[in-house]
Amino acid sequence: MTPSHPDRALFKRRMLFKAAGVGTAGAAGLPLLSSCAEVGGGEGSVQAIDQSLDVLPEFKEWPLPVEPDLVGEPPNHLSAFLEYPDPVVQVVTDPPRTSGYYQVYVPNWGPVMPKDDPYFLAMQEATGGTRVEFVQNDPAAFPEAAVQWIKAQEFGDAIFLLSWMSYAHADFNETVVNSFANISDIVSGDISERWPLLAGRGDAAWADAAWSTDPDNPKETAGIYGVPWHLNGGPGNAFYYRADLLREAGLEVPTTVEELLDVARAWSDDAAGKWAIAGTDYMSRAWFRLAAGHGWSWDGSGLVHNNERSEFKDWVAFQRTLTDEKLRHPSVGTTGFDSKAAQKAGEVLFDQDGWNRWTDLTAEVNASGEIPGFELGVLGALTHGGGEPMYHAGRGVGGWLFFRKDLEADAIAELLDVANFCAAPYGTKEYEMIVYGQEGVHFEYDAEGKPAFTEAGIAAKQDSFAYIAMSGVVQTFIEGPSDIVRQRFAFNESVLPYLDEDIFEGLRLTSPETAGNPGQVFDEKVNDIIYGRAELSELDAAVATWKADGGDKAREFFEGVYDDLQGG
Repeated sequence: MTPSHPDRALFKRRMLFKAAGVGTAGAAGLPLLSSCAEVGGGEGSVQAIDQSLDVLPEFKEWPLPVEPDLVGEPPNHLSAFLEYPDPVVQVVTDPPRTSGYYQVYVPNWGPVMPKDDPYFLAMQEATGGTRVEFVQNDPAAFPEAAVQWIKAQEFGDAIFLLSWMSYAHADFNETVVNSFANISDIVSGDISERWPLLAGRGDAAWADAAWSTDPDNPKETAGIYGVPWHLNGGPGNAFYYRADLLREAGLEVPTTVEELLDVARAWSDDAAGKWAIAGTDYMSRAWFRLAAGHGWSWDGSGLVHNNERSEFKDWVAFQRTLTDEKLRHPSVGTTGFDSKAAQKAGEVLFDQDGWNRWTDLTAEVNASGEIPGFELGVLGALTHGGGEPMYHAGRGVGGWLFFRKDLEADAIAELLDVANFCAAPYGTKEYEMIVYGQEGVHFEYDAEGKPAFTEAGIAAKQDSFAYIAMSGVVQTFIEGPSDIVRQRFAFNESVLPYLDEDIFEGLRLTSPETAGNPGQVFDEKVNDIIYGRAELSELDAAVATWKADGGDKAREFFEGVYDDLQGG
């Protein structure tokens, strides 16, 4: 399903791969992005994500209609189905009968489905009569365009924002409480009679949809401002390789950065249009044990930022090597570059993405039959210089559905009826319809009895972002062909010991405004070094400038927060 598909457009001010100073990294899935530069807001702000808030919906466990075949420990080790439930259970058998019409703004990485597509009529009937028009937007422009729509309150009746899109806002905490409807009066307490699946989402998900108008007094000022999307956990993204091409070339799967470079040198041939590597920016930082999120870590005596660590210089040197030795596809970072298509075509061996590429690209190739023997694999936690392995984990919810501030309570409740339908998990008729569409049109059941997109479904439905935005599911499972399911289940288990820790776990932080511009200037300088427009020897001076112009000020803010967390 679309949620973790990773070439999704990367917020341009946060990413380092704008090769010629134009465009953004290609969007082919929904990766869980780690921030790079700081986007500041005022003096900085802090909000706690508190699962004990009285305002949260009362958790009522929603019993799964079928138990999974492989049982993990969600959210960091997802459970999985090897066999598709037969029969597939319909769990929302009597949705409230409604007739409203609403517009919901969403980013979209797949085909734009016509508003009169029979699929939407079928979904309208299945959800009780509510007509939802999804205004599907270019994902590359969506984060910054959404800032303007939200300020003008011109986003229809609701808007879906992925959590990493919050970085487009100077202070996202302020944006939420000032711009969106507080739905606490509608969803607080026991909502299980009308919305049993939403009641089963759990405190961790709903707490991540709560904000306080006074962060110093959350118990009395907290409210629910949106419907939480899927709850993240475990390895956040993947670094894929074409296993069939690697075998064909007689090359071993690398386990270290040094081995990765050796493989890349052996396989790449610039003149022949072959470059081993596509995207690496958000995946490769963990190989050098750099911190995710805001980039701060505790060294035993104080906070240090990635920018000032020796490992960061090693990471920049690695990226520069990819440029100098022509090991990276030259179109990475340019507008319109589709890294998934490049990996499918065999132009690249390795690429980063969210977890959906494994199943989606495999299904796409299988549906067409065009590449016999096609196989993707996933690299484990690579190390550099003999260091300890690290894998960046996914955390919190992946996004939220927010409602227009002046939308009436009855209208919000009607949209929550639809959201409840959309919270149904894998193995239900509801999920099947939301993700795969209509049987015989968008999908057929494969040899394993599982829904699989047809070529027509890939062209018209796969990754088209619509009803999937209305709510996260009550529980996320690993899905797909049984061989991939087994591999991913084992992979998740294998990297559990290496998942990184967030020293600010449970907090939403916005850096001071003084940290924003210096961080962006620094990132641009690093980008110049990576792409050969400046020398690695210039990095130390850039770090000193960043510290003087705002980095040290940001350190004071984050150290204060850290001290408070430690009871200092």
